[in-house]
Amino acid sequence: MLTPKTVRLFEVQRCVVHQIRNSMRYVSWKEKKAFAADFKKVYGAATIEEAGANMDEFEDKWGGKYAHAVKSWRTNWNALMSYFRHPVETRKIMYTTNLIENVNSMFRKVTDVRKVFPSDEAVFKSPYMAVLDIEKKWTMPIRDWGVIYGQLTMLFEGRLP
Repeated sequence: MLTPKTVRLFEVQRCVVHQIRNSMRYVSWKEKKAFAADFKKVYGAATIEEAGANMDEFEDKWGGKYAHAVKSWRTNWNALMSYFRHPVETRKIMYTTNLIENVNSMFRKVTDVRKVFPSDEAVFKSPYMAVLDIEKKWTMPIRDWGVIYGQLTMLFEGRLP
């Protein structure tokens, strides 16, 4: 149960990928590549200070033309950049992996292809088979997992085996 006491244990991190997608909706098709490349310097920075400096440069370049996209980043800055409080290796996993979206997309692939199922049993078999495929992918090793696990163990002391 969430109480004011337990809420302090959580740190809100908004999804950078969703923020990028939202920003790109306002950018002209011809400029999307350059806009994204410039913005990668912000969320790919090594430190929060570097990210802030890169954001200032980004805003100088694109703020006049795409003010709404830049304003959205400025408004959500603290929630978007909270992952800078974590070590570099852990950060990379945080913004490149979203298990829930991955699972949902796998289920969509299975259900969107087939609109009509031959039987009730087939309705349940399709997601089950998708889960089996997903499990195979989850056995792949994560790069630098030993380092990341050590960092997570220190960050979340007593919560990991």
